[in-house]
Amino acid sequence: MNTSMHQAVTQAGGRRPTAIGQAGMRSPNERLVLSLLRRNGALSKAEIARLTALSAQTISVINRQLESDGLVMREARVRGRVGQPSTPMTLDPDGAFSIGLRIGRRSADMALMDFAGVLRHQIRTAFAYPTPASIMEFVRDNWAGLCQRLPAARRDRIAGIGIGAPFELWNWLDRLDAPPDAMTQWRDFDLTDAVARETGLDVIMENDASAACLAEQTVGLGREISDFAYFFTGSFIGGGIVLNHALQTGVAGNAGAFGSLPARANDPRDGRQLIDTASLYTLERRLIAHNIDPADLWRQREDWSVFEPHVTDWLAATADAMADAIVAVCSVFDFPVIVVDGAYPPGVRGQLTARINMAIDRCNTQGIARPDIIAGSVGSNARVIGAAMLPISARFLVRGVNAMA
Repeated sequence: MNTSMHQAVTQAGGRRPTAIGQAGMRSPNERLVLSLLRRNGALSKAEIARLTALSAQTISVINRQLESDGLVMREARVRGRVGQPSTPMTLDPDGAFSIGLRIGRRSADMALMDFAGVLRHQIRTAFAYPTPASIMEFVRDNWAGLCQRLPAARRDRIAGIGIGAPFELWNWLDRLDAPPDAMTQWRDFDLTDAVARETGLDVIMENDASAACLAEQTVGLGREISDFAYFFTGSFIGGGIVLNHALQTGVAGNAGAFGSLPARANDPRDGRQLIDTASLYTLERRLIAHNIDPADLWRQREDWSVFEPHVTDWLAATADAMADAIVAVCSVFDFPVIVVDGAYPPGVRGQLTARINMAIDRCNTQGIARPDIIAGSVGSNARVIGAAMLPISARFLVRGVNAMA
């Protein structure tokens, strides 16, 4: 571990670490107010009192404490039609920070995020496949530099590191053409402990697709939608579930593992899953078959027009497979909304969403209510944003906020 950097992060020139040092003592009502501000934006004292059913006096005390700790700030006074002008409170972007580490099967990201959910700086690397050694080298080379992007007086406000990574990186090796001995190193490697020892920061880990879903829930469409199923397409497709404004991960952390859904096949015994029919690795294989370097998919994140007609062919097959999966998912729980996102350009996301809507109209949906199928709002950075949100959520927010009518 870089000891001097750790001291700089935790001590920050002797400043009293009010926001982070006392984060574990934040009261439930303080967390509720912070969660309301995150979801709704700036709110007046009267609006917060109405949404929480707390007294105006209690809200005044909470606001003063949060403002004193640097977690919220005042906006310009607003004059209403009647009564005294109000002063809305909003989250202070500099009130807290976190680092997100996203590990995929073809690339990885580290990012510094502020309290408003905005990425301040991001670093990315690509590879044929990840190993514990290569990921720890990536962390070692970059985490301190991300911290140093902040003024010294703000480094004590780093809440921790959140990791978004597939829980079983060694699975589906044959789809990646990765050497088994390299990937199986992950079986006995404790990534959370290794990152904590390297950085000296608190570390929280979540499945990468669930992390992406958390990003959509906290900084995207989830601020308006209380219940939805979420599909995220990376090298392998995965997903997440949000109920009552809260991410649901399940007993084993595999809730929303939509990639494991059985896929339509001529022979059900062949064991095909949605991963085999709606993942980006299948697009990679299409490109390889036409002598195109698939690594360019991960380098050209904003425009895939150079890969036509292969992207269009992939979209057609993927939309049909996802439509079948959505019908299956909605037969288990009556999701009103399905959110579609992935590690592809915005234009591809829009095309895929439109194609899924057309495909599901061809499916047999008797017995279920057809859900609204909409494009996600966060995009390809959803996994690293969600990873960075993990420490923020753990320290400052409540799980699900239903008082926000």
